[in-house]
Amino acid sequence: MNDGSAKNPKEADLFYEDLLARSKASGYHLNPDTGFVRALVEGLLTNIRRYGYAACPCRLASGRKEDDMDIICPCDYRDADLGEHGSCFCALYVSQDVAQGTRSLASIPERRPAEGSRRRDSVSVTGISRPSLPVWRCRVCGYLCARETPPETCPICRAAGERFELFLQGGPEQAGIP
Repeated sequence: MNDGSAKNPKEADLFYEDLLARSKASGYHLNPDTGFVRALVEGLLTNIRRYGYAACPCRLASGRKEDDMDIICPCDYRDADLGEHGSCFCALYVSQDVAQGTRSLASIPERRPAEGSRRRDSVSVTGISRPSLPVWRCRVCGYLCARETPPETCPICRAAGERFELFLQGGPEQAGIP
């Protein structure tokens, strides 16, 4: 039985190099322990083969992409964890002071809500005028943009366009305003 965990060292090397380049280009730092990072890369690749998407290897994925959108690497919780704890939950991404060795890694509490209490719809906003275009929010870094459709890639954190959620409906016709 193939559980999706067959290892391909060349594939892992390419994934690692791409992850490193994307992280640097986005202003993020990978954990300086390359052996640890490579083990996480293997976990990400296993989840890609298993589920078809890069579910965080430190969390249990459901196998249903729509339910796991918040834990596709980089997860929705990365930036909050970096700011508060110096690394993301699995310690793939670390803050600059951790990367430079001036701060140690510590245990991080799980930030992901329990399955029954996860938000599945967009935020309701009242008391502001409606924009002419829909406003999309990157679930990873919070970047907002007003356009007909979300961008293919977040220009801030480089998350895929599918990681955007509708933040505000656009146009009077969408809001039922004459």
